[in-house]
Amino acid sequence: MDTLNHPPVQLPWLEISIFVSSVIFVFAVFKCIVLDDDEGRPVSFKVPIPEQCSPEWKGEVLEEPTIKLSGSSAIRCYCPANGRLLGLVNPSTPDGIDRAIAKAKEAQTEWAKTTFKQRRRVLKTMLKYILDNQETIAMVACLDSGKTKIDASLGEILVTVEKLKWTIQHGEKALRLERRPTNFLMMYKYNEVRWEPLGVIAACVSWNYPFHNFMGPLISTLFTGSALVVKASESTAWSTQYFGSIARAALTSCGHSANLVQPVLCWPQTASHLTSHSGISHVTFIGSRPIAHHVALSAAHSLTPLCIELGGKDPAILLDDVRNLEKVASILMRGTFQSAGQNCIGIERIICLDQVCPRLETILESRIKALRVGSALDDPNDVDVGAMISNSRFGQLEKLVTDAVNQGARCLVGGKRFVHPRYPEGHYFQPTLLVDVTTSMRIANEELFAPICVVMRAASLDKAISIANSTPYALGASIFGTATKDLERAATEIKAGMVSINDFAVYYAVSLPFGGVKGSGFGRFGGEEGLRSICNTKAVCHDRFPGFMSTSIPLALDYPIEGARRAWEVCRGVIELGYGIELFRRAGGLWRIVKNG
Repeated sequence: MDTLNHPPVQLPWLEISIFVSSVIFVFAVFKCIVLDDDEGRPVSFKVPIPEQCSPEWKGEVLEEPTIKLSGSSAIRCYCPANGRLLGLVNPSTPDGIDRAIAKAKEAQTEWAKTTFKQRRRVLKTMLKYILDNQETIAMVACLDSGKTKIDASLGEILVTVEKLKWTIQHGEKALRLERRPTNFLMMYKYNEVRWEPLGVIAACVSWNYPFHNFMGPLISTLFTGSALVVKASESTAWSTQYFGSIARAALTSCGHSANLVQPVLCWPQTASHLTSHSGISHVTFIGSRPIAHHVALSAAHSLTPLCIELGGKDPAILLDDVRNLEKVASILMRGTFQSAGQNCIGIERIICLDQVCPRLETILESRIKALRVGSALDDPNDVDVGAMISNSRFGQLEKLVTDAVNQGARCLVGGKRFVHPRYPEGHYFQPTLLVDVTTSMRIANEELFAPICVVMRAASLDKAISIANSTPYALGASIFGTATKDLERAATEIKAGMVSINDFAVYYAVSLPFGGVKGSGFGRFGGEEGLRSICNTKAVCHDRFPGFMSTSIPLALDYPIEGARRAWEVCRGVIELGYGIELFRRAGGLWRIVKNG
């Protein structure tokens, strides 16, 4: 009872905190110095910066900019924003493609033996270089594609470093062998699935994001232990040379062969030699539906598996209970006009319920009228929307707008090509707002890939979902509103490969599997599913008790079979023992085996 007369013991919390902090600090230092050895740290390296990135560079302004050069097979590279010549690229030939695949195959033999730690080091090295050289990478992408630096930062760099970071942190877990369950008959076995390198993989990628579209397949391919041949678009051949040099330098700086990455730049008529090549184990294609048919037919000659991403006609549904319409309008503007609308997951249709539609149209009209078009390289502080890659579709876009207006739509802003007073050779289209669009209009069904904002009305959520599903495409979608029940219903019923709720395309910023259904393609890249899709998925069964228990063929089933009836009864007994629902059936199966075996 004396303890009742003494004060409670006071714990020395300050001393304990200092001790715990010291232990954590010592462990962190130990980890950095001992555990994180040189093999895991990124390596610094340098790549020559193209002279065209210099502020003093002034290339020749082409009178009629086009990638085709009369009297030559060379690819003529120029800046779509101002028509300045960037240089000439000699296209690859079938023999050159053969040599590239052979080099990649030889290098991949050794690369397949590397550990995940070694592959992570290469990716960390790439990540470090990109973070240290964002300005140059953005500049190169802008020069070759005409986009703004903001568009390059968000659409080229951010998504690339996200994929690098995700793969570094989670790639090994996705590819680590996985134990799978067994069953009663096979209780003496244990099972696993392995994801092993395929060999040499090909990627045929589009021009709209030249850096990210080059690096995306590269990151996944290298981490799985394969080599990559990248056929980049001839429209961005100039920048591909620089981006390829970054990847190859990262490999060599870490002690690996640069031949693991083979950029191929060729005209479309030569590309089929790559996609039909027997040395290619998988093809990823990012592009248009008409070209996809040729790629699929070509790959069929060698039975090469495909992942095909073909763009979309992505809807954004706005429910009447949407909150903060100004904020939502900002997201819609970014989703529509990012990279001058040349975005496969860009918002191509805004579907509004009746109450919210008039207010949104008013907000969008004033904001789209204020958009400034031009060259972000020459006027970095005065440009919102950059150039398009080419002027070849301007006539088609103008006709789609005109036809829609003739059928009852209203064009509130833009609708035509824009001849820039300072850059008349640049490829510019006016930021456009088209409202009162219906599903019967071509502009509501064809992928625009342009800075055109299309607004459609829906009387109900049912009608909005019906409109969203009315096109041949089904890549991504967005839904804005408050009621969870309505949001979840729309996310479930919209036909799409990806959905963002109260946002735009955020699934790409968190490395979820990327791809669509219907006319938007098949297969997935990104995330765990993307990594595994370019591997050989191998199933392996092991003996759980080697030397003690293994498979033995029952005497009644051993060749040559002496009694067919007896053998049948044993087979029936095995099936009933292993898969019988009731206990007495399983017991009966065991009796059949004993009786006839």
